[in-house]
Amino acid sequence: MNPEKRGEHVCFGGTLGLYTHASQQTGTPMRFAVFQPPQAARSEVPALYYLAGLTCTEETFFIKAGAQRLAAELGLMLVACDTSPRELNLPGDSESWDFGVAAGFYLDATAEPWAGHYRMGTYVNEELPALIEANFPARTDRRGIFGHSMGGHGALVTALRNPQRWHSVSAFAPISNPVAVPWGEKAFGNYLGADRKAWEAYDASLLMRARPYPGELLVDQGMADAFLEKQLQPQALEAAARASGQQLSLRRQAGYDHSYWFIQSFVADHLQHHARALLG
Repeated sequence: MNPEKRGEHVCFGGTLGLYTHASQQTGTPMRFAVFQPPQAARSEVPALYYLAGLTCTEETFFIKAGAQRLAAELGLMLVACDTSPRELNLPGDSESWDFGVAAGFYLDATAEPWAGHYRMGTYVNEELPALIEANFPARTDRRGIFGHSMGGHGALVTALRNPQRWHSVSAFAPISNPVAVPWGEKAFGNYLGADRKAWEAYDASLLMRARPYPGELLVDQGMADAFLEKQLQPQALEAAARASGQQLSLRRQAGYDHSYWFIQSFVADHLQHHARALLG
């Protein structure tokens, strides 16, 4: 089914469109946004997918990150999706900001009542790229993925689980070891059930130890981030990289917090990182 266009805006010579489609994975309407650079009017271009963090929507990145100018120069399509299914009214899905609505954690839930709809893992890895490549001038052979916080976790996990599908990956302040921090324990315990062994399939630091990604990972972490020690734990990624031989550039940025002011400051480095891999 073709997506429904909700709005479109000219931006740096390209277009930013807002869309809705009926998702087979979630069984709900899902929203996404696409920035098509000027080059997309002439030929197919690589798509770079962005996964946002807790409480965000498909519009957050495009409004706050300031990425469109450089994406237009480089010839990268940018795609961002919503952070969970919505309007299901499942028990407890709107009671807290770090679980349920706007907190899908980019996994496929296996526990009830979430299993039938909270399938953001397969949505991001398969359904959304298929939709984009069928309806927009996106190359089918080059895809990149990055994200922030919960979305940084999602980007790393998606690429580590499916390296043949994702040709570049980076993250801002990712939840690096979710099986061992409160955000992850809350989400995984509800979405995946009580068996902690099952959680390991969605933990980037554990996945990296078993099978490193065949390319360099770029991660930026602000050192004034209020969530650094309790929730993010980038040192787990470093330990995993040392153990597995993973190429990892983990940059600790003094004075920066968890906000989009931090992302704005380094988003150009991330786009260049992806451009090197996706554009050659």
